[in-house]
Amino acid sequence: MSEENKKVEEEVANTPETTQEAAAETAAETKTETVEEAPAKEVAPEVVEESTEFDWDEFEYGIASKGKAQREELTKLYEESLTSIDEHTITEGKVINMTDREAIVDIGYKSEGVISLNEFRYNPDLKVGDQVEVLVDKTEDKEGQLVLSHRKARSIKAWDRVNEAHDNEEVVKGYIKCRTKGGMIVDVFGIEAFLPGSQIDVKPIRDYDAYVDKNMEFKIVKINHEFKNVVVSHKALIEADLEEQKREIIGKLEKGQVLEGVVKNITSYGVFIDLGGVDGLIHITDLSWSRINHPSEVVELDQTLNVVILDFDEDKTRIQLGLKQLEAHPWDNLDSELKEGDKVKGKVVVLADYGAFVEIIPGVEGLIHVSEMSWSTHLRSAQDFMKVGDEVEAVILTLDREERKMSLGIKQLSTDPWTDITTKYPVGSKHEGAVRNFTNFGVFVELEEGIDGLIHISDLSWTKKIKHPSEFTSVGAKLEVVVLDIDVENRRLSLGHKQVEDNPFETYATLLEEGSVIEGKVLRKVDKGAEIVFENLGVEAFVPSRHMVKEDGSEVAADERIDFKIIEFNPDARRVVASHTELHKQVKADKQKADRVQAKKAVKVINSNVERSTLGDLDALSKLKEQMEDDEKNG
Repeated sequence: MSEENKKVEEEVANTPETTQEAAAETAAETKTETVEEAPAKEVAPEVVEESTEFDWDEFEYGIASKGKAQREELTKLYEESLTSIDEHTITEGKVINMTDREAIVDIGYKSEGVISLNEFRYNPDLKVGDQVEVLVDKTEDKEGQLVLSHRKARSIKAWDRVNEAHDNEEVVKGYIKCRTKGGMIVDVFGIEAFLPGSQIDVKPIRDYDAYVDKNMEFKIVKINHEFKNVVVSHKALIEADLEEQKREIIGKLEKGQVLEGVVKNITSYGVFIDLGGVDGLIHITDLSWSRINHPSEVVELDQTLNVVILDFDEDKTRIQLGLKQLEAHPWDNLDSELKEGDKVKGKVVVLADYGAFVEIIPGVEGLIHVSEMSWSTHLRSAQDFMKVGDEVEAVILTLDREERKMSLGIKQLSTDPWTDITTKYPVGSKHEGAVRNFTNFGVFVELEEGIDGLIHISDLSWTKKIKHPSEFTSVGAKLEVVVLDIDVENRRLSLGHKQVEDNPFETYATLLEEGSVIEGKVLRKVDKGAEIVFENLGVEAFVPSRHMVKEDGSEVAADERIDFKIIEFNPDARRVVASHTELHKQVKADKQKADRVQAKKAVKVINSNVERSTLGDLDALSKLKEQMEDDEKNG
């Protein structure tokens, strides 16, 4: 407020006269009036006319003693001391007072403006005496109050300031308003700018909400004038300081050096450590001497720990760190008396198809290969014998302390079944086993754990023609077998299934001789004929296509039961060939033979009675003779 304004207000405040005092003086004068003065009351109409020019300022404030001219002069001086300002213009004001919710701003106008502190959230350090930009929204509202806006003033000048700050690479202050997809929304100069999540800090941010409603310093990194987009970064301010630290740290890196770092990020394959501006990686295998499934079992985010530098590239941009190397190797704690052949106990920590890793002491593991889990030669998975967490006992098969490798076995805890194989399974003995798997040439049958034998495809059946073992049996099926041969040195056992029964080709040799007629069932038709079985004998035979024709010209059908004639029998090759066509051909031939015999008898009768023959009889006899000759030629 100017000095002239203060003088005017003092003049008005120091005026002591009141309306009541003036009324009291008038009443006293009225009581002392004489009768002669009564006509003076007739002047009242003139007083009433003058009341239209009644000076309310004099009546209300009692400043009549100053005179009207003086009062007009004081008013003029007061009005000249005030700033003349138009609405919707931007000007600077001074904060003259602050409450919990508002700031009182003087712009030199006849009244001050009131602005909500919400418009100053970006500047928590606002104090009385600060100069701020404001927009004159209204010089007077309905209550005569000056209406100002700091937010609108900032918004109008924001783009100029943003461009200037970007061009000059200035550091600006901003207020983080809220979260959004991929980052945060920041109020910078009244403009909503985007702060990507990756630009908040040099380390990964796990709690974005912790930054909301905070004021931070930023650097404007990108402006899109077409879409009015602004991108800011806080990370860029930090990186400038970290770059110098990074160069200093990298320059001093040496293999074997121990540094302090902070866990920055945890992945399935390792842990990233912040060494003070430089990141290094601890691979999962370098976290602990013991086997772990995930790095989070050993470390946690933001944990401070010591690490050792194992290696780095020439540019020192990729640094390999180790944690377990700061501790003594567990193999150094292994009992020095342990040797091959000793029994040890441990816990299964890892299972794979090829075997199981057993931890003997923390950090010392031995491998039990699946082939060392059972005496059986049948291929199986380690999961068939044990599971993770099982406590097992094993025998040390190999022990290399320099290479820190150990192989174990559990089948060695039981007797090798092949040691008494010839006694338990002599040649010619009969047994029952389970089908384990097939090959193109035979079937593997397990007689007991560790004892497997092979049945060759030719030893599955005496009579059936088997192209693949799966046609004859299935995995898991029980089969009776006979031990045919034993190779102890190579652990091979030859078995046979058909030998359980007698050879039908030897038993039924007389019934299968050529010319024999037997009822058979057609099993299936093939390209060149059909396969049949003589069910009573259990023997299969082959019927060529030309031998499948019936008497009426049709062919023998599948599943049909009908008589067949054996036309070939080879017991050594187990080959039987049969024919149905030969049966009705034979019947026809026999009939023709019988007819010829009958005709010959008739000729004899005719010759004996020739004297009684007539010419007609001679003609009939001649025709009969010709027919018999034709029949002989066709037969």
